[in-house]
Amino acid sequence: MPDLSLGNDLRAFVDASPSPSHAVAELARRLRGAGFTELAEADAWTLTPGGQHFVVRHGSLVAFRVGSAPLAEAGMRLVGAHTDSPTFKVRPRSDLRQAGYRLVGVEPYGGGLWHTWLDRELTVAGRVALRGGTTALVRLPGAPLRLPSLAIHLDRGVRDGLKLDPQRELVPVWSHDLGTEPGLREALATEAGVAVDDVVGHDLVLADTQPAGVAGADGTWIAAPRLDNLASCHAGATALIAAPGGPRTQVLVCNDHEEVGSGSMSGARGSFLEDVVRRLVTITDAGDPQALPRALAQSRLVSSDMAHAVHPTRYDRHEPAHQPQLGGGPVLKVNANQAYATDAVTSGWFAERCAEASVPVQWFVSRADLPCGSTIGPLTATRLGIATVDVGAPMLAMHSCRELASALDVPLMVGALTACFTD
Repeated sequence: MPDLSLGNDLRAFVDASPSPSHAVAELARRLRGAGFTELAEADAWTLTPGGQHFVVRHGSLVAFRVGSAPLAEAGMRLVGAHTDSPTFKVRPRSDLRQAGYRLVGVEPYGGGLWHTWLDRELTVAGRVALRGGTTALVRLPGAPLRLPSLAIHLDRGVRDGLKLDPQRELVPVWSHDLGTEPGLREALATEAGVAVDDVVGHDLVLADTQPAGVAGADGTWIAAPRLDNLASCHAGATALIAAPGGPRTQVLVCNDHEEVGSGSMSGARGSFLEDVVRRLVTITDAGDPQALPRALAQSRLVSSDMAHAVHPTRYDRHEPAHQPQLGGGPVLKVNANQAYATDAVTSGWFAERCAEASVPVQWFVSRADLPCGSTIGPLTATRLGIATVDVGAPMLAMHSCRELASALDVPLMVGALTACFTD
């Protein structure tokens, strides 16, 4: 029986991370346990070779280990992932009442397979803003929300295809409308341990309450929500913690808002990673006005986002010569139109690192007649001018409420990223 301990650890990571804010908190907890200390963006930083630190900006995190050599001399090795997944965001005025029910107003976030959210036990998770400028993480206990399907007896046409109107039909029910029962705002205040009037804002998502599970005939598959892209956050953090220090500075960035285009202060289009890198260069290469471009020119970024395994019954939707398998190892992702940032140099560099770590490599390209998704890779490469490769662990049911991956791929991805950090 293969060692599934890292797969089990991934399931625990997913269960602890129902929202991007929770994912960042869990990453921070693990990093602290490995000796990393938190820095605040508003503070002046003092860094020394070998120093291990992380910094948080809303739903994003950057962690790093300072190399023994100045960045301009040795460059960096970076791994990038994202903390968000397709879900529903709770609206500011969310208390809805109709047909004798109390509902919660939500808005679709990202490109989800929304039909997979029907008839599942759901909760609300994220952060609330409190009076006085503080925030609190919340996850409502139990399963207070549900998106019930309409019975086939009331919609015979569903046999010809289900089309859901997100404004009218994707509105989760909270309770009967009795007029006196507590609503979402009261529940949030109770969970945060404050008065209702002390909750002045929120950034909340719906989350499936079923824990990540073991699946497959041999028990090596992982069935879980949010594998895209918490699996990459987990692998990146595990690899950074495991990697020995060296001359190069090692950096992990986990951005929020990738599923909606990354256009935010904490997204890959924003300045977060660049701000941290500039500070690292300024501190370690004081007095060299050319240090930043010199450091970037010697650096490599691995953009780690999940990849499409070949589908068992819809294999025709895959390019025939590029059909990654679950359990087959990391997938190099290539797109002629630069939806992925991989090129000849970066793909060769990644493949060499995998060979050194005895990790197999697979390849993915889209069919020529199908559009291709994208990642933070091209965005970060464009902003920083850094050589980038797009990779990911293979999975099925991407963007479903319940996705499927292989526990066998977890140590392979961790091994590959560890090798990239230590190159």
